[in-house]
Amino acid sequence: MRCLKAFGDRTAARRPDSQTAEIQIRVALINRFNALGTAEIVRVA
Repeated sequence: MRCLKAFGDRTAARRPDSQTAEIQIRVALINRFNALGTAEIVRVA
């Protein structure tokens, strides 16, 4: 939940289905940011 609050404390949508979509978008963004920040491990030998 701490990461979701980085995008705002509350959801802007009022309807439950719109809230679900908004949270799914936030989670997708967090996952994308984590993927960009993760180091890529390459085997050398």
